[in-house]
Amino acid sequence: METAEPQLADSVTDGIATLVISNPAKRNAMTAGMWRALPAVLDRLAADPAVRVLVLTGAGDTFCAGADIAALREPGDEQQGLAVRAEEALAAFPKPTLAAVRGYCVGGGSQLAAACDLRFAAEDARFGITPAKLGIVYPSSSTRRLTALVGPATAKYLLFSGELIDAERALRTGLVDETHPADGLGKRVAEFGRILASRSLLTQAAAKEYADGRRDRDAYWAERARGSGDTAEGVAAFLERRPPRFTYGL
Repeated sequence: METAEPQLADSVTDGIATLVISNPAKRNAMTAGMWRALPAVLDRLAADPAVRVLVLTGAGDTFCAGADIAALREPGDEQQGLAVRAEEALAAFPKPTLAAVRGYCVGGGSQLAAACDLRFAAEDARFGITPAKLGIVYPSSSTRRLTALVGPATAKYLLFSGELIDAERALRTGLVDETHPADGLGKRVAEFGRILASRSLLTQAAAKEYADGRRDRDAYWAERARGSGDTAEGVAAFLERRPPRFTYGL
């Protein structure tokens, strides 16, 4: 029987930070302690100049089965508040984020996946948002983020019914960006992570802000671009027909 303690484990290789949700006894459900710890972990990884990309995944063959339901027996709305703060911290991570989804991605797991910039899934992955099964009001910020990804009709389908959808439907509706055979997902995530890590973090950080709706920092990013060296390096590499070596860090 699994006895490992619930935890968030991270490692960094070749510019790619991998953050693993691990609670094997409960299909990687997020405990209150894990929700509480996530923003600090993200702050540390964001500040690490060796990190250029963040991959979020689950231990074993499950991404995350949501919040630990046992904690919902406790009075008050602390658990939901912790989840929202963790979700917002992930959405605000200043470097590209990619959720690698295997197995179940349900409830709070879908919250975390939706807060990433991109989502790659195994073909056998299953997605669901289940507050209607528990009589819980899904947070407004989470609902808006979900609706921006999949549109109002699919968001309502998921939230009204609490039903699970397969990876093919998730891909069709925009909830995920790519699907792959389960045994090939890790290779594709590593490959795409290396692609992201090789690109200009300056471009990525600015594009992330603009794509997420912030439009008041044109002057800020223009100044950063002038002092970064990334533009000169990118042009030189193109003309010299070599891979660029971008050095800009946040």
